[in-house]
Amino acid sequence: MPFPLFNRHQSKFEPLANRVDRVHIAQDSVDPAAPPGPMNPAAEAIVRETAARVVQAKERGAARIAAFGAHAIKNGLAPVFQQLIAEGWFTHLATNGAGVIHDWEFAFQGQSSEHVAENVAAGRFGMWQETGHYLNLALRVGAYQGLGYGEAIGAFVENGGLRIPSEENLRQEINVYLSHDLHRAGAAIDLLDAVQTFRLQPGWISVEHPYKAYGLQAAAFQAGIPLTGHPMFGHDIIYAHPMSHGAAIGRAAERDFLAFAQAVTQLSGGVYVSLGSAVMSPMIFEKSLSMAQNFLMQRDKRVEDHFIAVVDLAESQWDWSQGEPPEDHPDYYLRYNKTFSRMGGTLRYASADNRAFLLALAQQLHAAHMETEAAS
Repeated sequence: MPFPLFNRHQSKFEPLANRVDRVHIAQDSVDPAAPPGPMNPAAEAIVRETAARVVQAKERGAARIAAFGAHAIKNGLAPVFQQLIAEGWFTHLATNGAGVIHDWEFAFQGQSSEHVAENVAAGRFGMWQETGHYLNLALRVGAYQGLGYGEAIGAFVENGGLRIPSEENLRQEINVYLSHDLHRAGAAIDLLDAVQTFRLQPGWISVEHPYKAYGLQAAAFQAGIPLTGHPMFGHDIIYAHPMSHGAAIGRAAERDFLAFAQAVTQLSGGVYVSLGSAVMSPMIFEKSLSMAQNFLMQRDKRVEDHFIAVVDLAESQWDWSQGEPPEDHPDYYLRYNKTFSRMGGTLRYASADNRAFLLALAQQLHAAHMETEAAS
């Protein structure tokens, strides 16, 4: 017999406005012109080296990719990332499912980051109607439109809402696509399921985002820069909501993974910055790099001369430019460094607060941008 499953329709969800949050983006966001926090001399040297490599990579037309964990968003760094993409320094951004959620909640209500321990004890952690309903609906609509995970949320914020097709139109499309495009038919079925289950009316659903100026996904969508989302089932609060639909999530997330892998094919002579991501960034990078090498080597090419800057708080006593340490060394278990040490190119590890590192990097690159502007 099949094992029993939790019925999410039996859960009670509260308005997001009822939640007490720890971060308020208008007061906690990082000004790109603010003085960076303190860093050790080694980290400061890596900032300078990274900035120089980014400038070189831009001149070559090589990829400049930044992947970051949710704390980069929760720490208010969206304005710094926005400056970096506005000046053309990064060609691709990537974050995890929690980064997508925090960024959307900031754009929607100006605050995020609930008190986890007390809300779990009260059965309230993650049980918020707007976050669960709107993000999952945006992903269903985005998958139906052929958008990726981060792209779907960015479009939702930037456009201020979603368009819901009628049940009749969806049924017609399903019948048409069943004969020649099962992927599109499946995406239409996923959305039809939401329309029927939640009795969604056709037409435009307007959702205001008063703090859109702080939304990184919206800024990336507007600028045409990929900000890919790389979630894992069960890791994010939106999976608690009955609007969550695995097939739609999978369609959008798979598209983003393939977009990320395609970006890695352009990484020769380029730069990869991994900012505060112990799991998502190294895991998607190693698979994507292998895929890229496989593709390029069939054409007598390969990804080489790439520069990898890894930033996290954990201290390390190992020189990662020498490869990975032996198994009896404690740093062997700094998994993300061990993964990146196997990826070829040049690796630098900076033990630093992500705010201090990214702010210092952005300011050095901004100075380079201003010099270029003045010379042109």
